[in-house]
Amino acid sequence: MENQQRQQVKKYTDLLFLQWKLIVACLLVAMTVGMGVYLRMPKAYQSTSMLSYERQQINPSRMAPERDNQRLKDTISTLSEVVLSRNNLEGIINQFDLYPKLRQALPIEDVIELMRKFIKISPSSRGDTFSVSYEGGEQANVMKVTNALAAKFIEENLKYREARATETFKYTQDELDLSKTVLDKKEQVMRDYKLKYYNEMPEQRESNLSRLNALNEQSQGVQDSIQELERTKVMVQEQINLRQRLAANTIGSTLTPATRSNNQLLTPWQRLEQLRSHLESLKVRYTDKHPEIRRTKKLIVKMEADLKGKKPPSGIEESNRPGQLEDIEISQLRIQMREISANIKELHVAKTKIRAAIPQYEKWFAAAPVREAEWNALTRDYNELRRHYDYLVSQNLEASSAELLERKQKGSKFKIIDPARYPDKPYKPNFLKLMVLAVGAGLGAGLGLALITDFIDTSFKNAPEIEKYLDIPVVSSIPYIALHEEAGKNRMKMVFWSAGFLLYAGILLAVLVYLWLQGRIIL
Repeated sequence: MENQQRQQVKKYTDLLFLQWKLIVACLLVAMTVGMGVYLRMPKAYQSTSMLSYERQQINPSRMAPERDNQRLKDTISTLSEVVLSRNNLEGIINQFDLYPKLRQALPIEDVIELMRKFIKISPSSRGDTFSVSYEGGEQANVMKVTNALAAKFIEENLKYREARATETFKYTQDELDLSKTVLDKKEQVMRDYKLKYYNEMPEQRESNLSRLNALNEQSQGVQDSIQELERTKVMVQEQINLRQRLAANTIGSTLTPATRSNNQLLTPWQRLEQLRSHLESLKVRYTDKHPEIRRTKKLIVKMEADLKGKKPPSGIEESNRPGQLEDIEISQLRIQMREISANIKELHVAKTKIRAAIPQYEKWFAAAPVREAEWNALTRDYNELRRHYDYLVSQNLEASSAELLERKQKGSKFKIIDPARYPDKPYKPNFLKLMVLAVGAGLGAGLGLALITDFIDTSFKNAPEIEKYLDIPVVSSIPYIALHEEAGKNRMKMVFWSAGFLLYAGILLAVLVYLWLQGRIIL
């Protein structure tokens, strides 16, 4: 097995040695073709501009533009679509007169699509930077177009951010107006309900209960005061009656029998005053339906009718009038009686008002649970509406601040940190890469042709091939021994081919150096 492997290795080594001229020739031809292809290929230059993302120093809201790398990449992706739009690229093409021949042969949409293939936007994996590259045939235009694309990024970013901030502000303002309308309607309904049932609201329950208890206590106190005044009035009236009886007895004892017989005991006016005093004393003890009270009232009415229009005689001594019989204490008692009666009347009025107010407070207190249930149903979603409104107010203020920052260009923005430069070296084709490919292709072609030639050649190369073909063992083999003349010819051929290949390689190298010095080949 090892012998077969050694024979296979020796076979391919001998094949390479025998076919070296073919391999070297293919290599030199491939290098020549590669150089020619490089010279014929159009030169493409590339220029790159580096931009950075400057975050805003003032960040008034969460709605302010990007604050992390992912959102930065999303912004760059969005702006890339805007910058590479048809209008922008068409404007750049017309501005720098790009692709004049293609514009005459193809529609502008195809030219724009071709230009997009030569533009490359690459975000950085670290940091807030990204690059904009453009590839073209004219060095000056490549630099100008790259700088124009970078400037477009800055311009479109400002427009994009300002437009987004404005749209956000308008959206939050519309939402705020709608929420305010709904909230105002809700508050108006709540306000009307509360004004209508203010005294029946749950928060008034304690005050209503306290007021109701106070009214009941006040009513009981008024009733007690009335009863106390009534008792006081009875006592005062009894004192007046006692004083009047004592005064009447005193007057009666001073009159002589001759005077009584001459009907000069009392005058009609004195008799009328006595009847009135007697009526007052009866009223304290009896009701108005009592017979004695009715009889006394009739006598008073009859005497008042008889004495109507008459004046009391002035000849009667003042000391003989019944009014003079009453002492100062009786007058004070009568004044006290009138004050007590007035107080009793006022207390009755107050008692009536208190009794009228108590049912109203009882009604309000009883209605509190019903109003509480109705109020809870009415205000069930008010808190959520209020929270949503407050949230929209804060969002609207933040959006307004963000819009103001964008208008003043104080927000996050792009900045060119490395502008595009004049490209001295072509981006395509790369001479070294092309020559490496040419060398690889030449070696591959040479080796392939050598293998193909060996495969086509049907002659026997060694003893095992003969044994395998004839199925007869080979006893011995005689190596080829070249004659002196043949060895000389072989050496001459070797020198000739080697010199030819070296000469060709030298010429190829000289041409390469010359073209490099002329600037047609850039390493």
